[in-house]
Formats: sequence, structure tokens, C-alpha cells
Amino acid sequence: MGFILSILAYILFFIVAIINFPIVMIKYAKKESFIKTMNKYWFYNARDLDIYGNYTYRTTWNTLCRTKYGYEFGFKGETISSALGRNQLYNTLTWFGWFLVYVLWLIDVKYWFKGGHCLNSIQNF
Repeated sequence: MGFILSILAYILFFIVAIINFPIVMIKYAKKESFIKTMNKYWFYNARDLDIYGNYTYRTTWNTLCRTKYGYEFGFKGETISSALGRNQLYNTLTWFGWFLVYVLWLIDVKYWFKGGHCLNSIQNF
């Protein structure tokens, strides 16, 4: 039963996500510029999915990205990038964890000379 509910939840999530985007754009783009509204929408969407993924898929992240005694993924409210950053500090990343750190470093240009995306994403817990 739980498996069926989970599949249904993913399907509904996908449908609502598609419907939500134009509704947000129509409702809020009139109050703020369209570009500013889109930027906020996608930023918060990405951050919230990141937090969800860190908690929900913590076993996968802990298996693939950290060594035996590294900082654990999966704390509620924390992003994957934050957990990667802590493991980067402690030098407890696996090769796959380092790969993700470098990909995120390449993508987030504003932190190229400030330690990188993951180190700047570390949250206080």
C-alpha cells in the first residue's frame, strides 16, 4: 500500500508542479518584474527540493558521498550542498562526493573565488 501511495504522490507532485508555475507567474509577475518573479520561484523551488532530497534520500547520499566517519546527510532543513560542504571541510568525501562538489563549484560562478558553492552553503545545525 505504501508503494502505491508513494507513486501516486510523485504523479500528483509532477502535475501540481506543472500547474503551479503559470499560476505563480500570472499572480506575482504583475506585482514584481517577470524576471525577478521567475528567479525567486526557481531559487526557492530548487532549495526546497534540495532540502527534501537531503532528508528523503539520506541513505543514498551517505553511501555515495561520504566516507565511513564523515558528516551524515539527512538532517531536516539542511541542503545537500551544506552536507557536502561539511564533508569537504572534514575531507571525508568519496570520489563521487568530490565530483558533485566540483560540478556545483563550476555552476555557481559567484562563489568561484570564495571557497565554492558547497562551503558557502554550510548551514548551522
